[in-house]
This record gives sequence, structure tokens and C-alpha cells, in this order.
Amino acid sequence: MQTVTVSPKYQVVIPKAIRETMRLRPGQKLKVIEYEGRIELLPDKDISELKGFLKGINTEFEREGDRQ
Repeated sequence: MQTVTVSPKYQVVIPKAIRETMRLRPGQKLKVIEYEGRIELLPDKDISELKGFLKGINTEFEREGDRQ
């Protein structure tokens, strides 16, 4: 676990190892979420990056009556 410091402008620097692992780019948007007392940063994916992410999902199941 790495530690960062909040600047007087409330900014933090994401450590290089994490930036590289997550393939973050300058100018990329991140979602900021407060969850159970912690702050989470989630990369905001461009819609084009989501193409095919459900490929192979099982669609063979019986739906509830009101979902037809």
C-alpha cells in the first residue's frame, strides 16, 4: 500500500506504479466515490472501450413473467 499527501489545493498524485498498472492517461476522467469511509477512484471508461465486454455471457435463462 502506498501513501499520498493531499496538497493545499486538495490534490493528490497517483503513484507511477499504479498509473502504469491501470494504464491511466493525462486528462483521463476518474469517478470519485466515497464508500464506507474510504475514497475510491474509478477510471471513467469511454463507451467505445466497452464494446464486446459482455461477449460470451449466458443469455439462456428463464425470465420472470413481468420481464418478457
